[in-house]
Amino acid sequence: MLDQIKLIQTLHDAGVDFFTGVPDSYLNGFCNSLLVTVPSEHNVIAANEGNAVAIAAGYYFSTGKVPLVYMQNSGVGNTINPLVSLADKDVYRVPMLLFIGWRGEPGTGDHAQHKRQGEITPKLPELLGIPCHIAPDDNEAMSQLISEALATVKAGRTPVAILVPKGVMAEEKKSTAPVENGYPLFREEAMEAVLDALPENAVCSATTGRATRELYFLRERRGEGHGLDFLNVGSMGHASSVAFSIAMNRKDRYSVCFDGDSAALMHMGAMSMVSKYDLPNFMHIILNNGAHESVGGQPSAGFAVDFIKIAQGCGYKTPVSFVTTREEVMKAVRELVACGHPTFIEIRVKKGLAGKLPPLNIDSHELLINELMNELQK
Repeated sequence: MLDQIKLIQTLHDAGVDFFTGVPDSYLNGFCNSLLVTVPSEHNVIAANEGNAVAIAAGYYFSTGKVPLVYMQNSGVGNTINPLVSLADKDVYRVPMLLFIGWRGEPGTGDHAQHKRQGEITPKLPELLGIPCHIAPDDNEAMSQLISEALATVKAGRTPVAILVPKGVMAEEKKSTAPVENGYPLFREEAMEAVLDALPENAVCSATTGRATRELYFLRERRGEGHGLDFLNVGSMGHASSVAFSIAMNRKDRYSVCFDGDSAALMHMGAMSMVSKYDLPNFMHIILNNGAHESVGGQPSAGFAVDFIKIAQGCGYKTPVSFVTTREEVMKAVRELVACGHPTFIEIRVKKGLAGKLPPLNIDSHELLINELMNELQK
């Protein structure tokens, strides 16, 4: 792994002192080093990657200096619109450096949701007319690459991408240790309390990250099978839309989304959809730990925003406040299920895992076809 402090100093010496993006597991060493070396005003953790590109553009317009945007390659799709209609050479010609974690790099082995993204990742910058390089796992070579990339950035007033393979900027092991934040439940415990209070045969959709794994192994432990679950192993921020559509198309079934605070913030506009449809069988639950936990634990805006007021403004029925205990969770679920409206619960939880969590080694397509779709299309 590169010396992350030295890397940040190299960038600083070259005039790059503003960073924005969405944390990534392949960049977690870099992202965590930014947290301790750069003031928060110069390290803006964005809601989504397109948001970060626009923030970077505003920084350039304000200062004339080159910003750096960091992301996982799964987030490149969120950046395409602002890269081609804001930063492009034919529009505003915004120079910026892009660090892109290369999940699914061919030949390295990765989960199924990263395979196609990994294959197309080097082609996307080329398609966008953005010069692209691969980060070496060598401090001196990386310093040289940054120097050359910034020369291109400044000369052409263009974004330049640097793809970051596994191990180059990632800490060896992500922390799973519990972090006390004043809330009594682990995410897994909160999910189990919801399961215990839901109507029989409710369909549960879980957001990407640890929530999908915890739901899967909760079902295993409870001996319940997986025919009632959609595990959103990728597509961060979209689990609630899947659950919304299931509710809309199977009004005889209760549909629940287990969302994360960072995932909900990434595409928060999805919450407004319930204002247009009568969906008394839809419940949206945010398991809020105030962190991008599965990629390294960097802070989110989860504890700073008022999800309850946002949900109420979007048309959900909610408790008066977030809930934190098993008793509060079960009471909220049981009362809201019968209220006749789409509903929303924010459960504030600990950061970290309740216990050891095995990898989720599943055939997602077979699980969907053979279990969930069979259940929904009875």
